[in-house]
Amino acid sequence: MRKELRLKNQMQELERVNQFVEEICEELNLGMELQLNLNLVMEEMVVNVISYAYPEGKVADIELVAESDGKELTFVLSDQGKEFDPTLREAADMDVNPAERDLGGMGIYIVKNIMNEVSYQRLEGKNLLTMKKDILESKND
Repeated sequence: MRKELRLKNQMQELERVNQFVEEICEELNLGMELQLNLNLVMEEMVVNVISYAYPEGKVADIELVAESDGKELTFVLSDQGKEFDPTLREAADMDVNPAERDLGGMGIYIVKNIMNEVSYQRLEGKNLLTMKKDILESKND
C-alpha cells in the first residue's frame, strides 16, 4: 500500500490529514487506539511545518506519503521550508511542572513515544521526516 497527500501550509488542511490517516488505518484494518495515536503524531508534525517552516504569508506545499508492507507503516513528511531537524530537539522534560516547562518539545516527545523509529534528513532542499510504526500487533482481527 502506498498513498500520497499534498497539502498547503494552512491550518484548515489538518482535516485532510486526519482523513488521510483514517483511510490508511481502515485499509490496513488497524485499531482505533493506533488510529488516534497516528492522527496525533501527523497533526503535531504538520502543525510544526505550517507554523515554522515558511515565512508568514508564504503559501507552500507539504507532502505526506504513507507506505506499508503489512508489518510496518511508514510516513514521510516533506517540505521545502527552512532546514529543521526535530529529532535533534530535546524532548520536553515530563518531570517538570507544565506551567514551568519551556515551550516546545512536546510534539517530538509525543512522536518519539508513539512511533518506533523517527529519522530526519535534508535532501535536495527538502526536509524529510520519516516516522515508522510496527503494526502487526495493532491489527483488528
